[in-house]
Amino acid sequence: MVQAFAHWLVDTVGAVGYPGIALLMAVESSFIPFPSEVVMIPAGYLAKQGQMHLGLAILSGTTGSVLGALVNYAIATTLGRKALLKYGHWFLISPEKFERAELFLREYGEIGTFVGRIIPVVRQYISFPAGLAKMSVWRFSLWTGLGAGFWVTVLALIGYAVGGNEELVREWSQMATLWAVGGCIVLVWLYVQWKRWRRRRQYSSMHS
Repeated sequence: MVQAFAHWLVDTVGAVGYPGIALLMAVESSFIPFPSEVVMIPAGYLAKQGQMHLGLAILSGTTGSVLGALVNYAIATTLGRKALLKYGHWFLISPEKFERAELFLREYGEIGTFVGRIIPVVRQYISFPAGLAKMSVWRFSLWTGLGAGFWVTVLALIGYAVGGNEELVREWSQMATLWAVGGCIVLVWLYVQWKRWRRRRQYSSMHS
């Protein structure tokens, strides 16, 4: 059953091509829960088989992720915080999830947008507080693209390396998620230390 489903996924991704990858990743990146693994890992596997170009698959997935994130960003800037919390259930947003994402972005700023694109669950919701905070679109797109591009590349490379082995795909995907989350924790810690160092330096220069 699992093997049949895996073959169906590969056939589906192969049939929709690069525009389909972009569309599916836009859906995954928006408020609709949809695992990116079921798109990018088969795309990587198809690249290994010579049926797709790995770079174009990654570019399509990254582009779709940014477009989906921009949809959430536009929803937030259009509705505003109060309306978003009131009608958030239409977009599958609970107040608790939204507040966690908002706190995360407020605490870590632009690096939070990058990291948020890698962490499961957070990636679907980080765009809403970014829109409410009126983060500039080009900076939002840049950090979103960097984070999404990193994760899309990881998944595509897993598919390229072991896409024909469902057991290894699950094992490598779980391992990649753990390593990515661990790397994000380290990155955020370094960012916090850098901000503290900058504040101390500015304070010293003001009182010297």
